[in-house]
Amino acid sequence: MKPALLPCATTICAALLAACAPVAHKDSARTAAPSTAPAAVAVEDPFLWLEDIQGAKPLQWVDAQNARTAAAFADTPEFEAARNSILGILDSEARIPYINKIGAHYYNFWKDKAHPRGIWRRTSLAEYGKAQPRWETVLDLDALGKAEGKSWVWSGAQCLRPANQRCLLSLSPGGGDAVVVREFDLHDKAFVKGGFELPEAKTQVAWIDADHLFVATDFGPGSMTKSSYARIVKDWQRGTPLSAATTVYEGKDEDMVVSAERDLTKGFERDFVTRTIDFYTSETFLRGKDGKLTRIEVPLDASIDTHRQWLTVRLRDAWTVAGKTWPSGALLATRFDDFMAGKRDFVLLFAPDDSSSLASFSWTRHHLILNLLKDVASQQEVLTPSERGEWKRAPLGGVPSLSTANAGGIDADTDDSYFLNVGGFLEPDTLSMGTLGRGQPRVLKRGPAFFDASGLAVQQFFVKSKDGTRVPYFQIGAKDLKLDGTHPTLLYGYGGFEISQRPRYNGVVGSQWLARGGVYVVANIRGGGEYGPRWHQAALKANRLRAYEDFAAIAEDLVSRGVTTGPRLGAMGGSNGGLLMGNMLTLYPEHFGAIVCTVPLLDMKRYTHLSAGASWIAEYGDPDKPEEWNWIKTFSPYQNLARGKDYPPILFYTATSDDRVGPVQARKMAARMEEFGYPHVWFYENREGGHGGAADNRQQAYMNALAYGFLWQELTAPVP
Repeated sequence: MKPALLPCATTICAALLAACAPVAHKDSARTAAPSTAPAAVAVEDPFLWLEDIQGAKPLQWVDAQNARTAAAFADTPEFEAARNSILGILDSEARIPYINKIGAHYYNFWKDKAHPRGIWRRTSLAEYGKAQPRWETVLDLDALGKAEGKSWVWSGAQCLRPANQRCLLSLSPGGGDAVVVREFDLHDKAFVKGGFELPEAKTQVAWIDADHLFVATDFGPGSMTKSSYARIVKDWQRGTPLSAATTVYEGKDEDMVVSAERDLTKGFERDFVTRTIDFYTSETFLRGKDGKLTRIEVPLDASIDTHRQWLTVRLRDAWTVAGKTWPSGALLATRFDDFMAGKRDFVLLFAPDDSSSLASFSWTRHHLILNLLKDVASQQEVLTPSERGEWKRAPLGGVPSLSTANAGGIDADTDDSYFLNVGGFLEPDTLSMGTLGRGQPRVLKRGPAFFDASGLAVQQFFVKSKDGTRVPYFQIGAKDLKLDGTHPTLLYGYGGFEISQRPRYNGVVGSQWLARGGVYVVANIRGGGEYGPRWHQAALKANRLRAYEDFAAIAEDLVSRGVTTGPRLGAMGGSNGGLLMGNMLTLYPEHFGAIVCTVPLLDMKRYTHLSAGASWIAEYGDPDKPEEWNWIKTFSPYQNLARGKDYPPILFYTATSDDRVGPVQARKMAARMEEFGYPHVWFYENREGGHGGAADNRQQAYMNALAYGFLWQELTAPVP
């Protein structure tokens, strides 16, 4: 198990940028205090004072910038109309209420106009299948926040199987990664008086049994890694103070994070401890009843998963073991007990080729579902193991071309039921439910259409990058699009952390861009996971510029094909995609007419000393090592800014409460550009929202309206 600590904004990526999803579990701690800059850096960086996140002077600067940006783009009837339209989409009662099964009920966390911070609610499967299900509210976050005087943001629940009565709820004050953990009773629909409770921190917690937890949190000075995550995991017994918890494992200061969990599957209960060394390497140990740790001997850069008697190993690099070499990107399986006894008899469940990769996999009780990508379009396979160790293979089927489908088991403890969610750029999602081996799944819910897609088409193109690599991208625009170079075009990209950019429906993009006649383009550049580990590794560290060359090649192709021109082409990206945007600004300014850069990394000289930046050294490199700074500086936008360039207009958007990347890099970039005399630099910092940039739908609607309004204004302005 590896924690999801990507510098990738969930709200930004899913809603504003229509891209990555995935950062689900928020397992992190208090906002790291800005470190003191070395003397040499202090001389060359006059904006270190903006790194004081909550300082009075920096916040005065933020307020002035926000007022200036709002006056330019938000104080108009057009902006209000756009914001209200977007809010209507985000609050729509017609959206699919996605569910997960906990015990006998199906739970959903829901935000709308009446519940801006959201309600946690449940229903039965029979009721859920109705057009208007009856829901039972379990927890009202708005009411809780009002009663407690807190700005709570939901961060998830972990419930103790198999009873599923007690849960650990994670609530973030303001939407950052640091959370408060509190025990909750599903029967009473109330917090447990005197129950488990942990103060605000970047915490990872897991049930051992009804009276014990694995806790990795801030235990005081020296207990956190340089990445600002937990270095120590302990066993905490109910009714005792946290200070009395027993240490299970201690990592190193240089590690990223440590954690522990118990597999609660009846008959296969096992305890695991994971030391995450960096973003792509880790050690997982089996913990015996005596507390002894036995390392699971797989490559450090491989990830493992267990299901009952099975162990699966997912490889990032080729692995030679027992005289056989398994390829990079492969998924292997063996019996867990046999492996721990020294046997190395694997079955190859998946091996990538030049056009395919494994996106994810999920167990039902008796089957393993593989979610695959073939040139970035979805395919599914179902694998069934026998007691003899043989695996049968069959397609799941039923997925349209150029679409995204995700299939996943619902309750792997009990049955072979699964959910299948299918959608595309122009097709709203459809949620179906089936049981493997029992025919086709039945449709449960269909998402609403938020824009008229009848005159639009999706096309996939491939372009050769600077080094000759074939790079795909999706183009969404009018079916009869005239290739006359006149179309406002928005190019989105991410390009990092093995995150794939897949076809997905986004009502905000459709209503605010496509419906107005714009063309929307999604880039599948290197650094992502579209073609498995090799695609990601091709843009790691010293090879980072390959991702930016890919994005620039797509921009050039859109112009050469006659879709748009430089002044009509905009770019957008957040987090790691914000670093991409910073490099488009500094390395390829002539390609773009406007750029939106959200919750970004930009100062790659200082990033390891800011918030959780040290956790991403495996992706970018260590700027404190001179030999690595020599190539990091080639893609550090803050250092590469120069006077007298023809930079396009740019909007920076960030959040004060972002304790993952932090707001200070966007602050400093905007301040330096203004110091250099660039007039078309705009900055907005939301107070809440964490790395997602928004704590509720109203804030998210404002963010979207600001971004798309800015882009449309700049890209449709008369060209001199």
